[in-house]
Amino acid sequence: MSSLRPFCLTSWLAAPAAAVLLLLTPASQSHAQTQAAQATPAPPQPADPASASPSQTTVAATSPEQRGVAARAVDKVKEVAKSAADIFSRVPCLPPKGSSKAMGSLPHVASKLVAGQPVVIVAFGSSSTAGFGASSPEFNYPNRLAAQLRRHYPTADITVVNAGVGGEDAPEMMKRLQTQVIDVHPDLVIWQVGTNAVLRNLDPADTAKLVEDGISRIQAAGGADIVLVDPQYSPAVNQRKESAGKMVKLLGKIAELRHVGIFPRFEVMRDWHENQSIPVESFVIADGLHMNDWGYACFAQLLGDDIIRSVGQIRIGVNVPADVRTYRPM
Repeated sequence: MSSLRPFCLTSWLAAPAAAVLLLLTPASQSHAQTQAAQATPAPPQPADPASASPSQTTVAATSPEQRGVAARAVDKVKEVAKSAADIFSRVPCLPPKGSSKAMGSLPHVASKLVAGQPVVIVAFGSSSTAGFGASSPEFNYPNRLAAQLRRHYPTADITVVNAGVGGEDAPEMMKRLQTQVIDVHPDLVIWQVGTNAVLRNLDPADTAKLVEDGISRIQAAGGADIVLVDPQYSPAVNQRKESAGKMVKLLGKIAELRHVGIFPRFEVMRDWHENQSIPVESFVIADGLHMNDWGYACFAQLLGDDIIRSVGQIRIGVNVPADVRTYRPM
């Protein structure tokens, strides 16, 4: 993973390689700065400052209304920057205790990084990929992941494309798999799937078959690395506990059989609540389903740590069997 030049999220992170702050607050910060610049006109510059009269050197008066726009823009920049920096200040983001730290393998991404070639990551999924529940675009999980990878691989050229569409699951995703995933020629596909199927009471086996078909198509098209992300642990999902359990198990089995990665989001989030004693409302919004800023941030952090670990194992020459690409996060 690398410098993730933000997701091609297409434009939220069309950022400069500037500071970490910009990585965390790309869209809103540049927009706020633009507002501020537009709201405060530049003062006239006399040809000879030394001989200029007081009236010539006085900055043009700015109306209270204009000053208000500029001030609000600056305050927004500061607010977003502070919330980005302080996201884990009260509740730290910790991996599940005692979980397996078996390394995995992301050979395609690792080889691109070693060769100094651009890396393209597609975050494919539904509303929790799109970022529903986040207070602003920079706090969705693909943007948080992009910022983390850019910090870790500052010289790498990484693009992260957010291909999340709210309300979808495997049947709808398969219809856009070609245009929004395969045609992008990704090096890594992070596929979040299964939650909406559980909520709709769809047969988990049908979803599993579609996901397996999708994996086959992605691999046949160029051999991109793939990481599946299973449903979230939340009140709405837990109301259909039996279906959710089947979905989690089937996605894990597919990952094992198809030699792709699996990020067990359900188990990770359950650990937050049951073992780390974090109230559900600390990571899920009032609808009982979608994550909030902290939830997305910690999810992205742990996923990013896993990706970095996986790539690192390969880069230092650790022997990973060629036919084993699965990994268990943390």
